[in-house]
Amino acid sequence: MRQISSGVFLYLLFLLYCHSVSGQVKNDTIGLSELIVKSLPIQNSIQNLAASVSIVTEKEIKQADGVILTSILNKVPGVYMQQGSLNTNKITIRGIGSRSQYSTTRIKAYFEEIPLTSAEGETTLEDIDLEAIDGIEIIKGPNSTGFGAGLGGVINLQANKTPNENSFVKTGTTIGSFELLKQVLSAGYSDEKSNFYTNYSTLQNEGYRSNSSYDRKSFNLFGKQHLSKNGILSLFAIGTRLKSYIPSSLSENNYINSPQKAAATWEAAKGFESYDKALIGLGYQHHFSENWSLNTSIATSFKNGYEARPFDILEDKSGSFNFRSKINHTTNFFSIPATFSIGIESITENYDFSLYKNLYQSQPGQGSIQGERFSEINQKRNNSNAFVQMNIQLLKKLYLESGLAYNSTNYEQNDVLIENKTDEKNYTFGSIWSPRLGLSYKLSTGKNMFASISKGFSTPTVAETLTPEGQINTDLKPETGINYEVGFKGNFLNSKLYTELVFYDLEVENLLVARRIADDQYMGINAGKSSHRGIEFLVNYKWIPNSNLQLRPYFSGTINDFKFTDFVDKNNDFSGNKLPAVPNVQLNSGFDLSTDFGLNINANYGFFGKMPMDDANSKYTKSYQLFDAKVAYAFVVLKKLKTEINTGMQNILNEKYSSSILPNAVGVGTAPPRYYYPGNPRNFYGGFQLTYLF
Repeated sequence: MRQISSGVFLYLLFLLYCHSVSGQVKNDTIGLSELIVKSLPIQNSIQNLAASVSIVTEKEIKQADGVILTSILNKVPGVYMQQGSLNTNKITIRGIGSRSQYSTTRIKAYFEEIPLTSAEGETTLEDIDLEAIDGIEIIKGPNSTGFGAGLGGVINLQANKTPNENSFVKTGTTIGSFELLKQVLSAGYSDEKSNFYTNYSTLQNEGYRSNSSYDRKSFNLFGKQHLSKNGILSLFAIGTRLKSYIPSSLSENNYINSPQKAAATWEAAKGFESYDKALIGLGYQHHFSENWSLNTSIATSFKNGYEARPFDILEDKSGSFNFRSKINHTTNFFSIPATFSIGIESITENYDFSLYKNLYQSQPGQGSIQGERFSEINQKRNNSNAFVQMNIQLLKKLYLESGLAYNSTNYEQNDVLIENKTDEKNYTFGSIWSPRLGLSYKLSTGKNMFASISKGFSTPTVAETLTPEGQINTDLKPETGINYEVGFKGNFLNSKLYTELVFYDLEVENLLVARRIADDQYMGINAGKSSHRGIEFLVNYKWIPNSNLQLRPYFSGTINDFKFTDFVDKNNDFSGNKLPAVPNVQLNSGFDLSTDFGLNINANYGFFGKMPMDDANSKYTKSYQLFDAKVAYAFVVLKKLKTEINTGMQNILNEKYSSSILPNAVGVGTAPPRYYYPGNPRNFYGGFQLTYLF
């Protein structure tokens, strides 16, 4: 394990010795139901929304190891994140996207309303350092009219900001099992008109498995500047440089007996991916009056990637331009208080890739060797959304939310290696309209019932639209679905106890499924219908016996019934079978203990039910449980130097489990199918942060 320099270590011991200087941790007095969902076109509190929305606070993000979002998102009812490795992750919401092979699809993500999801529909959240995130807002199901009404929902990341009238410099180091080393340097400045925050981090990890070394460097910048009394200019930049080796999935025998191994072909090829990414954006907010406001943003992104795989080597480049703008107006509509929001969003992306033969077998032990190029494709992707939303207070206790979204998506593709330019292909999914209607009724103070109906859609990724010959499958249709939802949100015991209970039923048509055609290769087809029904619940309690102590226990979970209602693939009828790669039960229970002398203790127990591994439901994973805990102690030295030391343990019970499933894996030749990504055994981490306040 890499060692901290002796000077830093001695300084850390000195700070530990300064126990007589106490720090202070403010008690959290804001109730969950009072939190405002800032990312919605029309902002509202969780309590009054006619939709299921979860908010992850900055404090909850800091309760994890600071490396990846997996343990954080898996506490949210209805959300399941599978972690094959630090760079191979898949997020599903209410079962949508569970059949994706290696990445997150069918879910959109934004950073301060700037799209993180590519024009083809893939999302990569692990690029963003957790230190740069102030909070996460998750809209579940097609309830996000203002973000294109995707079937899975929307994940909105909020940027970290400098506290008002403060300036600081912060450094931190985390070390842990599997040669984990993370180092962070942050700085911020804030006054009456300006707010700037920036951080640079490096993250290295050799990994539990062979061929899983990970090395990421990232830079984040966020700033706001008041140009006038009513105008605010914001800017942000995200830069990432990554090189990560890929262990890939294992067969059942290797998963049980040799989970540290990498897949044989990926080990022999020393398979890896590397890329440089940059995302730069500008935003402008203007309040013309109390009743009129404008919010506009533009952004551009770039990627230069290289991926060495056993079956080929991929070189790809992409560049995109994003534009988003909305106008809000508050008025009386026939003497009824109402707020309107109308907006547009457009993403244009150019994507070029080349495929080369991988000659790793010609020189054993040398890893991947780039051979002859056999494919070169240019693609242009366009995705446009327009939306209108209206919130009306119909009666003193009855609120109406309505919205309508319009989407247009098209691709252009040109095969560069074919001289005949008539080979250029154009394809569009046509126009898709997605309406939504929701009602929220206030039963009494702090208690609301809600119901909603909405339509959503998900377009295929470019990979799913391509045939084995590299042509666009013009017969492919987008998935569409109708979502029905009812729920209760209530405060009890003088707002100390907050509860949520939600029932939903999402019926999906033109189901997009991945038909495997070879090892690590597949193509998309429309194969029928699926039903996504479930129950989500949340119980949060806030106990503050005195000003020195705060205890917040919680219990949450989801119970679902996701199945194919009509699914025939070739001669196989899977109708009535469970959807693969998503647990039928997911439960979380834990607590967060805070004290006024700087000590914070949190622990979480998660239970994950069994999962089908293929469409035929011929194999199931075993259910598993994960228990994590973290202890942090913060104190102040010389009034301006804030120090925090922490230590944590993950998978305390040393559970053997599969952290990700490759659904419908197939064997090649006599080789067995490789379904399993082994999860990490019991592991440790610890670190410190030093913050100097100016």
